[in-house]
Amino acid sequence: MAWVSAYIVFISLISSFFLNPVQCQCKNPPVIFNFGDSNSDTGGLVSGLGYPINLPNGRTFFRRSTGRFSDGRLILDFLCQSVNTRFLSPYLDSVGSSFLNGANFAIAGSRLLPKYEPFALNIQVMQFLHFKSRSIELVSAGSRNLVGDEGFRNALFMIDIGQNDLAGSFARNLSYTEIVKMIPSFVTEIKNAIQVMYSQGGRKFWVHNTGPLGCLPQKLALVQKVSSDLDPHGCLANYNSAAKLFNEGLRHLLQDLRSEMKDATIVYVDIYAIKYDLIANSSNYGFSNPLMACCGYGEPPYNYRKGVTCGQHDYQVCNEGSEFISWDGVHYTEAANRVIASKILSMEYSAPRIGFDFFCH
Repeated sequence: MAWVSAYIVFISLISSFFLNPVQCQCKNPPVIFNFGDSNSDTGGLVSGLGYPINLPNGRTFFRRSTGRFSDGRLILDFLCQSVNTRFLSPYLDSVGSSFLNGANFAIAGSRLLPKYEPFALNIQVMQFLHFKSRSIELVSAGSRNLVGDEGFRNALFMIDIGQNDLAGSFARNLSYTEIVKMIPSFVTEIKNAIQVMYSQGGRKFWVHNTGPLGCLPQKLALVQKVSSDLDPHGCLANYNSAAKLFNEGLRHLLQDLRSEMKDATIVYVDIYAIKYDLIANSSNYGFSNPLMACCGYGEPPYNYRKGVTCGQHDYQVCNEGSEFISWDGVHYTEAANRVIASKILSMEYSAPRIGFDFFCH
């Protein structure tokens, strides 16, 4: 029964890989500046608006609410751990924050357009410019608790945004054709952000595309649909189609920018493919009910009801350790984020195939 032993060893290795995605020999962690929405918000909404994000958010890893929309760590947190750096402090968090390893400008609800609406990507970039100017000024005056000029030049700039623009467009009952026509303007905002950071000396960029919007329990619960609107895995086909068109536009944009910015490293990460595979093949990863929220209200098939927000009132939550992909109908559980981070770190979904630890300096 040698094949049995070999199979057990194989499964053990695979399990170890997914359970320990953050092992790394990075001795000089990069300074990281992150821009995005709730998928990478480490507490910006709470700091900026005082919006309460209560337990059970944060129950799995932090044992308290940290302002993250998850039961534990986000993909960004796992990526930070993979290069031996601390979790990024929200830019707007003035209490007990350290910015020596960078800052997180991502805030839940952020979009690409309108560009002057808090906290659009354009606003986040403006915040970064102010942060950089003040940091360099204070460091030159003797401060040791901020990033200096060299740190900014060598920093890694991460972008993960766009989901809310697509979701908001569908929520406004725009036609699919109207939404598709808006995608180039969405993508242009990412181009503008990268060009500003490049003009400031940034040369290292890590950009996530957007995930399968049509697989979110929230969308599935709220959208009136018939069976023909769903793909073979139960996701809204037109929502996912729009996400894929956005991603294709983003991929082409980054290809063009690589040609223009030959001295820059610009990595495109296919988050959509990772997340869709996780949902489509959920049982292979140890998950059940891939389209159902752990924390929500309404029971199967989606356990989501508008107005009953996880941690606010009347919510119901699955047992800790349950095998759910979706945490609250919009965001992912720590267990799912761990698998996604492992896939990212494998480099199989990156173009070009550059490891995250490449940015250790």
